Amino acid sequence: MTHTANPETCQVKTTCPYCGVGCGLKATVSANQLIAVSGDSSHPANEGRLCVKGAALHETTGLEGRLLEPQINGQTASWDAAIEHVAQGFRQIIETHGPDSVALYLSGQILTEDYYVANKLMKGFIGSANVDTNSRLCMSSAVAAHKRAFGADLVPGCYEDLELADLLILVGSNTAWAHPVIYQRILAAKKQRPAMKVVVIDPRRTATCDMADLHLALKPGSDGYLFTGLLSYLAEHQSLNSDFIAQHTEGFEAALAAANAHTPSLSQTAQLCHIDEHDLLRLYQWFSNTDKTVTLFSQGINQSSSGVDKGNAIINCHLATGKIGKPGATPFSITGQPNAMGGREVGGLANQLAAHMDFSDPANIELVQRFWQAPQMARTEGLKAVDMFQAVSEGNIKAIWIIGTNPVVSMPDADAIRAALTQCELVVVSDCIEKTDTTDCANVLLPATGWAEKDGTVTNSERVISRQQSFLSPAGNSRHDWQIICAVAQAMGFAEGFAFTSPAEIFAEHAKLSGYQNKGQRFFNIAGLANLSATEYQQLQPTRWPILKGQHQSPARLFTDGRFNTPSGRARILPITPQAPLNQTSEDYPLVLNTGRIRDQWHTMTRTAKASRLLNHIDQPYVELSPQDAQRYGIAAHDLVEVRSTQGRCLIKAKLSADQPTGSVFMPIHWTAQFTSEARVDSLFNTIKDPLSGQPEAKHCPVQISKVVSRWQAVLITTHAFTTLPCEYWCKIPLTHGFRYELTGLQPVDGAAWLETLMGPLLDPSADRIELKTASTYRLISFQQQRPKHLFFASTGSLPSRQWLSKQFDQPIETAAQRMALLAGKPIQNQDDSGAIICSCFEVGENAIRRAITEGANSTDKLATQLKCGSNCGSCLPEIRAMLK
Repeated sequence: MTHTANPETCQVKTTCPYCGVGCGLKATVSANQLIAVSGDSSHPANEGRLCVKGAALHETTGLEGRLLEPQINGQTASWDAAIEHVAQGFRQIIETHGPDSVALYLSGQILTEDYYVANKLMKGFIGSANVDTNSRLCMSSAVAAHKRAFGADLVPGCYEDLELADLLILVGSNTAWAHPVIYQRILAAKKQRPAMKVVVIDPRRTATCDMADLHLALKPGSDGYLFTGLLSYLAEHQSLNSDFIAQHTEGFEAALAAANAHTPSLSQTAQLCHIDEHDLLRLYQWFSNTDKTVTLFSQGINQSSSGVDKGNAIINCHLATGKIGKPGATPFSITGQPNAMGGREVGGLANQLAAHMDFSDPANIELVQRFWQAPQMARTEGLKAVDMFQAVSEGNIKAIWIIGTNPVVSMPDADAIRAALTQCELVVVSDCIEKTDTTDCANVLLPATGWAEKDGTVTNSERVISRQQSFLSPAGNSRHDWQIICAVAQAMGFAEGFAFTSPAEIFAEHAKLSGYQNKGQRFFNIAGLANLSATEYQQLQPTRWPILKGQHQSPARLFTDGRFNTPSGRARILPITPQAPLNQTSEDYPLVLNTGRIRDQWHTMTRTAKASRLLNHIDQPYVELSPQDAQRYGIAAHDLVEVRSTQGRCLIKAKLSADQPTGSVFMPIHWTAQFTSEARVDSLFNTIKDPLSGQPEAKHCPVQISKVVSRWQAVLITTHAFTTLPCEYWCKIPLTHGFRYELTGLQPVDGAAWLETLMGPLLDPSADRIELKTASTYRLISFQQQRPKHLFFASTGSLPSRQWLSKQFDQPIETAAQRMALLAGKPIQNQDDSGAIICSCFEVGENAIRRAITEGANSTDKLATQLKCGSNCGSCLPEIRAMLK
């Protein structure tokens, strides 16, 4: 902690709670409030950079919407009562039905110390391995691929490799939006070394393609064929590293035979992937001729019914050419969440035991049991996420404790998840937010501390352990997750194993277990951190593992000596049978639905929606389709459409884009029942999953799409928070002071009567208000102290600019001309309307950028100088460059 010039203000170094990049932050705190956030230039992950989400963190730490007190069956309760209720409920169910009748479902958002005690409680003291995590949904296929190839879940490279590579291949990763700081680092490296080549492999043309020398828009789900085809090509063109294969790998001949059987020629591979043969040849030649090659892969690979095989197909090509364990040469799985790797380290997946040990070797079970002095040790793997919630649905799991995640939105077949939890005997949810789709299903709510209040560690995608420092007091009566778990464990009779008084004590035990009887057979080893004092733990600098006893610095890369974490010390090159997605399109469901993140939102919006400017860029859920498909189905931009699968349906607005391939549509993952009427995308997906990893297929869902004829639409801006609205489509958009509601109805209504029914006494007829009513339009604005309090515009046609209307809601309206302009829905001078927001950092709109371009700002540098757009996080640069073109 450092003090600033203001004695009441201090700066605390901590870690960003969003994606797996693990950026270091400097939090400026005054009077127990976070007032500013900046990047930590000393942190190796980001070197001072931040994305717009990280830069807006100080706008998300208010108490609005926080869960501040324990609740039992909707009633406020004391902590003692809540802890006893949970402990007694779990104890009675276990006594009656056995330990496998209960489960824990965790999150890559919680800290390593939280993960550790949860895993220890379930596997060592309750005696069941039914503890899984939402990391199952994003990283488990990569974990399984690593274990098969390397012998353990080991990420070989580091972020520096992305900058040192002469060829960088991005597979199934919209890096510009999902990992913006990594995108910034790659852009800077490419600017410094223009000869560096970047290839993007993705069915869609995403923002990341802006920096690509080659974009391969392959057929959805065909990645496995592309990489087995690459292995065949490397062998055919004498581009293998025979010495590395002979000295450091096993299984190559069988792997090559499988590749040749399924993808024997370049032309056949190109046909299977629907890629131009010349473009595919160019990628293969570049890979063959470039020693410094990194293949970075993410959810487009992992979220597949054959995600493990796809990961191994990529790793095979690196092993066969020796492009691993060297600067600028590695396969690289980039994590989605801030502590998905920390959770994997402690064993937070149902098929793991602890500290990179699993259940396959009885000696591992005995070792962990001895270390924990565990009275009731789990002996077999537990249920992975999809199977876990299926067991809840079938009544086999009768109590489930969900910590820091929102499965009613994020799990496939989400409506069935909600139904399962609704009928479950005991549902406990620990969260910092009171109202989520999942907390709505809970019997017991336990208020957890939020990001700014938590204290512990996280591990990012490049194996760097960073401190997450507490710099705000716990909100209300909230407690840390590790404290809650330990309290329940003690109330269940396990006091000795859970007598921790600080996260430092938990971390020390975790570090000791990693080194316990570890003579080099487990590469994950942080025993060098096991004896930190409380002060040393508090001041721990970002540290990459492994770090053994007596070590002060760890290697940046693994496998530099060609030794792997397998019994033979050799990496395994595996025979891969590439597969198409299991759930194929049909005459009834002819389109492929793909899902993913958008630039300024995170997961289910419980944090990002609190920063209103993060909704300026994209404020509503949408389905993106090609102009050709739009014409085929009679859909225009902004039309209300129904997207339907065999599992469910969504009502959503259409967005047309030439970047979307014909035959495929795209929907973002973020919107929930808290923010919109019917746009939870995971309600469309069935539970098809990878048979090895258990990771669901979230990139390939057959759907049909049709236009929904609407009779009216409206915008309502008010300070009142509604939980639902009486129309078929609604979307709630938080503003700085209030909310904007986008509304669409399918039956004719009288706008004034509809508004009166909705708002009732909130609309004071004697208040200062102005109205406009025509045959097709109704508009009402009421004022309080010369500021708009309620604004309602309804029409059977189009509506004015929402961005401009929202901006006026936060400003004084003092003159008659301003009132009439607001009622007309357009500014007195056109330049007052900046248009749709492109740059969220500085809230620069499309109209403002286009005006500046017209006036001569014909480069991103000139626009940055004039408007500041693109000068901070850089996430908007692809859109700005498209406008310049």
